[in-house]
Amino acid sequence: MSIVVIGVNHRTGPISLLERVSVSHDSLSKVITGLVSRANIREAAVLSTCNRTEVYAVAERFHGAYADIRDFFCELGGLQPDELHPHLYSQHDDAAVAHLFEVASGLESAVLGESEILGQVRGAWETAQVEGGAKATLNLLFRHALETGKRARTETGIGKHTTSVSHAAVDMAHEHLGSLAGRKVLVVGAGEMGEGIAVALVGAGATDITVANRTDTRAQHLAERVGGRIVPFAEWGHALSDADVLLTCSGAGTFIEHDFVVAARGAATSPLLIVDIAVPRNVAADVMSAPGVTLLNLDHLRDWAARGLAARQAETDNVRAIVGQEVERFGMEVTARQAAPLVAQLHEKADTVRQSELERFHNRLASLDLSQREAVEALTRGIVAKLLHQVSVRLKDDAGTPQGERNSAAVRELFDLG
Repeated sequence: MSIVVIGVNHRTGPISLLERVSVSHDSLSKVITGLVSRANIREAAVLSTCNRTEVYAVAERFHGAYADIRDFFCELGGLQPDELHPHLYSQHDDAAVAHLFEVASGLESAVLGESEILGQVRGAWETAQVEGGAKATLNLLFRHALETGKRARTETGIGKHTTSVSHAAVDMAHEHLGSLAGRKVLVVGAGEMGEGIAVALVGAGATDITVANRTDTRAQHLAERVGGRIVPFAEWGHALSDADVLLTCSGAGTFIEHDFVVAARGAATSPLLIVDIAVPRNVAADVMSAPGVTLLNLDHLRDWAARGLAARQAETDNVRAIVGQEVERFGMEVTARQAAPLVAQLHEKADTVRQSELERFHNRLASLDLSQREAVEALTRGIVAKLLHQVSVRLKDDAGTPQGERNSAAVRELFDLG
């Protein structure tokens, strides 16, 4: 049995490919159900963010699982294997474990050390649990991943002065314009990313913020939080006419087209900066050719973020050391769990013998009152537990080693456990 990760991320594929293999929140349940129904996959979880789409799976055979997941990506994006292969990466066992731990620690993010990924990993795990994709092995793996991510940010400086992707988008806009103070800013999308953008805008000095979202109540809640206002989603183009900055992160796919922007801007002569951090992109690429419009997307954000790596790069070695420790700890827990069924079987056999002996002496114990019977029960249970304690500890400690295999074989033979 192997733990496998197969995916595409911002380092291996362009935005155009990431868009095609992105999994929306609404379709995630169906995707997980479909994955675990495939012949070679026992457990599955999907992590799909603006920077990556990855499938984590527990498989009987790596090559069979690889084929199943590759086919899943091809079907998802309408791709041929030859189109996908140059961008697809895969790891298994310890390397797959280390990859997830590095993802959770922010080492694989476009903005090194960003914090949003930890919540995204948690969300992927929770969805997989609800849909029956995450069971014993993936539950253990993702629990350790979250612990690793928290350690990385607590024990190192990887997250110091680090922005999330949404904060980085605002910082990039601020740098591009020189200042956001006094600028009219329109935020389209009031989900987690939109909330991060709005909060970052306030921190960057923006005071004129308008929020548009398909759900007005969510837009209203966010606008109230940042002292802004809302515009109905069907009318947000009107707010674009005199906006200085448009930040968009809606999950609606591409819905902002060249002609729409030109019509919405009308006779406006002031420049418009658009920052699109949605995957799939909200803004069509040809919007860049609209008069007075500058369009920045995740590709520009990654280039911008790369310039700020030096301050945090020194911490990566410390984070990788933590990841190494956690991979080892995970492996030890996995091997200990491998011994657990044998330990349980041994204790069950011993307790069966104990109860049988008590039953054999039933007549002699009949005169005991309830408290005395309970004392006998406790006494006999305690004797069995103490006799098996050292054996149980050795079986768990030596699991996964040649000595552990010899111990297991000896216990099975001596106690006739089959």
